[in-house]
Parts: sequence; C-alpha cells; structure tokens
Amino acid sequence: MNIQTSVGELKGVGSINQEHLTGIGIKMVEDLINYFPRRYDDYSHVTKIADLRPGLVSLKAQLVEVKQHYARRGLHITEAVAQDESSRVRLVWFNQPYRANSIKSDRAYYISGEFGLQRQRLQITNPNIEQVDDAPTAHTARILPTYRENKFIKSVLIRRLITQVMDVVDKLPETLPDWIVKDYGLPSYAQAIQGIHFPNSQDELEAARRRLGFDELFIVMMAVQLIKDQTTAAKALAVPFKQSLAVDFVAHLPFKLTDSQRKIIWQIYKDIDSKQPMNRLVEGDVGSGKTVVAAMASLMVADAGLQVAFIAPTELLAQQHAETMAKLLDHSELKGKLALLTGSVKPKAKQELKIRLKNNELSIVVGTHALLQESVDWHHLGLIIIDEQHRFGVEQRQKLHVRAGHMPHVLCLTATPIPRSLALTVYGELDISVLDQSPAIRAGTNTTIISPNSTAQMFTAVNEQLKNGRQAYVVCPLISDSEVMQIASAEQTFKSLNQKEFKNWRVGLLHGRLKSDQKDKIMRDFVNHKIDVLVATTVIEVGVDVSNASVMIIYGADHFGLAQLHQLRGRVGRAEHKGHCYLVMSDSSAPSKRMQAIAGTTNGFELAELDLELRGPGAIYGIRQHGELDLRMAKITDTRLIAEVRDAVKGFKSHGENLLQYKQIAGKIDKATKLTYLN
Repeated sequence: MNIQTSVGELKGVGSINQEHLTGIGIKMVEDLINYFPRRYDDYSHVTKIADLRPGLVSLKAQLVEVKQHYARRGLHITEAVAQDESSRVRLVWFNQPYRANSIKSDRAYYISGEFGLQRQRLQITNPNIEQVDDAPTAHTARILPTYRENKFIKSVLIRRLITQVMDVVDKLPETLPDWIVKDYGLPSYAQAIQGIHFPNSQDELEAARRRLGFDELFIVMMAVQLIKDQTTAAKALAVPFKQSLAVDFVAHLPFKLTDSQRKIIWQIYKDIDSKQPMNRLVEGDVGSGKTVVAAMASLMVADAGLQVAFIAPTELLAQQHAETMAKLLDHSELKGKLALLTGSVKPKAKQELKIRLKNNELSIVVGTHALLQESVDWHHLGLIIIDEQHRFGVEQRQKLHVRAGHMPHVLCLTATPIPRSLALTVYGELDISVLDQSPAIRAGTNTTIISPNSTAQMFTAVNEQLKNGRQAYVVCPLISDSEVMQIASAEQTFKSLNQKEFKNWRVGLLHGRLKSDQKDKIMRDFVNHKIDVLVATTVIEVGVDVSNASVMIIYGADHFGLAQLHQLRGRVGRAEHKGHCYLVMSDSSAPSKRMQAIAGTTNGFELAELDLELRGPGAIYGIRQHGELDLRMAKITDTRLIAEVRDAVKGFKSHGENLLQYKQIAGKIDKATKLTYLN
C-alpha cells in the first residue's frame, strides 16, 4: 500500500462507501491522510466511575446487564451498565441495534462519551466503546478527532480507515530541507500527519498544527518569492520623470492633492523610472483618489511614447473610468488620445480603434480585461493599470512580454484593505502603497444599526432624502427567498418596497442573474437618475460612482463580512452630500462585536484586521472565491509563525536549495505561482 492506493482497497470500504468518499474528495490514501480533522474532543483522561463529573468522560470498565428494546415510533434503545471497582453507571445508545450482540461481558472496555442528566437519570449517552488490548485505541480514551461529515460519511469511518494507513504515514518522505526542520524545531512531516489525526497529547497536537501550518505558509510564501524573482529578472522600459509635466497636471486639478496621494505618486514615478518592472498595489477606501494617481502615472508613461491599458472589472466601470480620465487629462497633449474599448463598441469602430492603437496613435485605452486579447496589438505597452484586482498573473505578464518585447509596468488598484499579515504572505511580491487620507470634497457617511422591527423611522428619513433629490441603494444578501435562510431577498424586497415604503418613487432591481446588457441598462438608469431607489445584491459592491446617492440600506447585514459592508457603504457619501448607511439586522438580538465595530469606525484597515481575526482570510473580499488560500492549519494572524517562515524562505534561497528535490511541495508551489485574477 502507498499514497496512490485507492481507498476502495481498504477494509470496510465497499462500492457505496467508495462513491461517498469520492464525493468528499477522498479517492486515494493520499487524500485520506490529508483530510484533516475540524475539531478535537479530549477523552484522554481515564476516570474512575465514582469520580465522574458532567461532561466528556472516559472509563475503563466491564459492561453488564445489556438489554435492548423499542420505544415509541420505532426508536431502538440499547442499555448497559458499566462497572469498575469503584461504582456503576448507565450507558444508553439510540438506534444502534448491533451494540447488544457485540458486547462481551467478560472483557474490559474503554468507554468515552458525554456524562450527564437525561430524563432525571445520570447516564452516558451514545458512547464509543473499544475492547482493552495492546493496540492503540482509535475512538476512545484519547484526544479524539472529528472530521467534516455528511449523512453518509461519519468520523467513525474516517478514523477507522486512517488507522489502516498508519504504516503509509510512517514512511511519508520529508517535504522540507532537514536544516529547516531542525533549525525551527519542527517534527517530521510523518510525525505531523500522525499527530494531526491521532495526537497522544495536546502538546503533540499543537506541534503537528505548527508543522503543517509551516508547510502551508512556506508554499504560499515561496510562490510569492518566485513571482518576485521573475519580475525582478525581467526588463521593462524606463519612463523618465518630467517635473514640469507633473506640476502642470496638478495645477489644473479642481482640488488639492492629499499628502498621501503625493507620496504614492512619487513612489510610482520612481518605480517606472527603472528597467525593473513596477509591481505595485495601491489600496485605499472608495473615494480616496486612486483614479487621480492612475491618471498621473498614465500621463508620464504616455509622454515617454508608451501606451497604457486601464483594465476595469465591468464595462460600466470602464466607461466611468474613461470619462474621469478624459476630464483629468483634458488640458494635456493626451486630449483625443484616450479611447474606450469594450464589448459594446461596434465592430467597425473597434477595428478602427485597434488600428490606431497599433500605429501608436492612442496613448491610453480603457476597457475590461478583453484589452489583453491576442487581437489587440500592444507593441508599445508601457503600463497596465488594473482596478479591483489584487494582482496580475505571471502567465499574462509573460504573454505580453513576448508580444511587446519588454515587460510592462503594473499598477493595481483596490478599495479593499488588505491586513498586514496577508500583505506579508499572499501579496509579498507586491510593493503596497496605502491611500489613508480622503479628499476634502468627500462628505463621509454615518452608519446606524437597525432592528428589523424598528424600520419605520429609517424609511421616514430615507424618504426625506429622496424628496431632497437624493438616491438610495437597498442591498440584500440573496436574489430569491430561501427556505434555509430567513432573510430578505432582493426580489421580495423590490416587490414590497414598490408597494409600500417607496411606492411614490422609481424603484429598480439589479442582481447577478440578469443578462449583462440588462444590468448595464439598469445601472445607467440609476447613474442618470431615472431610478430613485436601486434594490440590488452585492453586484454593486464594485460599482460606478453615483455621487448623488446618499443612502445605503443593507438587509441581513450580519450575514456580510466587515470588509464587504465597508465597501458597500463606500458607495454613498462620496461627494458633497452626507451619506447614511443603515445596517438592518436579521433579528432583534443585541448587535455583535462585528456590527458594533462597523458602526463605530470608518477605518477600513481596522475593520479588515478585525474581520481577519474573527472570520478568517475568506472574509477578505476576493480571496476565498479564487481558491488562493489553502490554509487549514496555519493561522494567518500568527505573526510569529509568519516571521519564521519568511526567514526560512530567505534561507532556502541563500542555501542554494533546488526546489525540484522536494517534489511533495514543488508542485504545490508551482501551482501557487500561476494564480491569477484575470482568467
């Protein structure tokens, strides 16, 4: 038997169980040993019956007075008495008819389960039992792992199967260099797998978690280092800094740049004035002035005779970026050299635009990621700006490198704050700049938590805003009603608001099931104030700038992550009109720590850190969706472990290690280096 052996060859796995195991991703022994427990119950302390206290307990006793019977409605009950030299206790199993025949009264058993009062009687309910012999126990008298289960596959089966493959586990090869294992005091990989499934102590369990977490972070951070090395080794075209150009641009702005904008623009100018490709991410709250930064970078690149591709996630947002960029650059020599290229551009116009681009008659082209298709000739491409994408994949860079003969500089923009620990691990190949000041023209937003039974006052206030000519968003977690989640759906809310609270206003509905042209039309109608109230799902999270919108109502707000809520409320209060965000809870319970935090602070970075702490990395927008983090053991908030792994990655490089020697992780690292947000 080895890690490639089919689980179908294990004892107790028939064709039906094999099918169910395949359904949860367990096809081979390798999948089985990497199916880590989700929690543990400590039954390792074996107690005398006379010393029992309510809770999880383990005994060593004989079983006597075994009997079975059926209760009402066909419920099968097996009862027994456990006895040792100190006392006796009752055991009860429900719907386990095989128990009675399997128990031998002349044998000693380990018994583990929950001891407590049931129907006025002290008993242990549905305990696991195993005969006492020389073999290690799998289900009793130990720290007991519990796995992700469904109605077909239970933890008892998983534990039973894993005990059969421990010889394979013992022979697992090391995944890291011996010096890393030694220098950082790690157990071997085989010991860690053994310890994660069947730990003999809490210390052994923690050591296993630390070792496997070390491996997970090492894979992510090594991939990040390789991406950084590839970028550093590539050659870009240097863009010389022209002070007069920057001064003239700033002089024509209708507002004053923040100190934060000035600092980041200077960082970008230094980056692009180099033959090493820029790889910078600018993060800042909605309305913090990222587009101005992008415009100043584009101006310098275009003046050097190179071209800029500005990529937005949607056609509508691309159109708005094109309009904003055109206004910002209207006074410059780039007037007339900026174009919008999206799927809705007519074929003839699109072909003419591509010809102008090929002949270097266009300096800046804004569009969706279709801009990077093979049919678009980017021979003079100097800079790629990507909005709301955290990074630009290695493979896309290489394709453009081949076509242009050089590696373009890359500037990513995002309104989603990235916690520092994520920045150090997942995004370590990026230089990150933070726009932590908002322009004076932004009025800001007040946030109020609303009980679902106390919305009347909220609707009165919103109607006043609408009477004053403002507009409102109403966001729901679901498109349609759900039997599982009893929370407001967009379709039902749209119907209700149309008939009641906003019956005198023009109400629109926007969600992901609509066709692209329908979504674009509805959003354009909202932008042009043909719609007063827009009921939507989170499709508006990364949306266009509707400065006249001053109200954001979020139903079922407690079902959203803090980063997501913060980004949603950033849709309002973007100009001179004060924003009002109402967080309508799912029930009348007291607001959680998370909800109090979102209502009490407007600092997106503080909220992102709290979301990471409370909900894990998947709560940060755009991470779990792309399958980027497979961190089952590592805690991304464990700064000490992160620091150790960073040190180990540097040491791996300085030791001149060859990654191909470590096949077990080399493939995972290679896969991680190819992660991209632009598929």
